[in-house]
Amino acid sequence: MNLHDLKPAEGSKTRKRRVGRGKGSGRGYTSGRGANGQNSRSGSKTRPTFEGGQTPLFRKLPKRGFNNKFKKQYSIVNVYQLNRYEDGTEITPEMLKEDGLIDNIAKHGVKILAKGDLSKELVVKANAFSSTAVDKIEKTGGKAEVI
Repeated sequence: MNLHDLKPAEGSKTRKRRVGRGKGSGRGYTSGRGANGQNSRSGSKTRPTFEGGQTPLFRKLPKRGFNNKFKKQYSIVNVYQLNRYEDGTEITPEMLKEDGLIDNIAKHGVKILAKGDLSKELVVKANAFSSTAVDKIEKTGGKAEVI
C-alpha cells in the first residue's frame, strides 16, 4: 500500500447539501426551513435560552449567593509543605511553582498558611502570610518577607 492508494472509508465523505437551488433539488422554495414563521426568515436566530415568549427557566429561578469582585485570590501553601527544602533556602513564589507546590501564581500572589509544623530554618518570600505562619517560621529561626 502506498500513499496514492489511500482512500477515505466508504460513506465517510458526504457532500454539503446545497439548498435553495430549485424545485428539482428537493430543497428548493423554502430551503428546508418551512413555509413561514420566525425561523424561516433570513438573519433570524434566537438565543439558546429562548422559550417562544414563555418566561425562560433561568428567570424563574431565584438568584443565590454573592460574588465579591474585590476578593483577593491567593495560591495557598501551608507551612508543613516547606519542610522539603534545605536549611537556609530562600523560597520565592516562582520556586514554589517550579517544584509543583502550586499550579500557578494566582492574581494576588501566594499566601503562606500555618497548617502543620516547620522544622527547617528558611527565608520565605510571599505576597501574604497568616500571623500564625509568621510565628512558626520565625520560631525556627527563619524569616518571613512580604513581597
